[in-house]
Amino acid sequence: MPRMMVEIDDRLLEEARRLSGARTKKATIEVALREMVRRRKSGELAGLAGKVDIALTRRDLRAMREGR
Repeated sequence: MPRMMVEIDDRLLEEARRLSGARTKKATIEVALREMVRRRKSGELAGLAGKVDIALTRRDLRAMREGR
């Protein structure tokens, strides 16, 4: 994994650390990046609402969530 130096607002980083419960700066940044990616992907999925026809029942979805 490459190392990099970036300038980050100390107050912003501390607030993010406190809100995320992360213990280190590295963990705080990783949590923030994962959350941003998750939100963007969720937004892309929401944009597909009504555009994709998926024939899944509630039972199918439950089985998928439970790993069956």
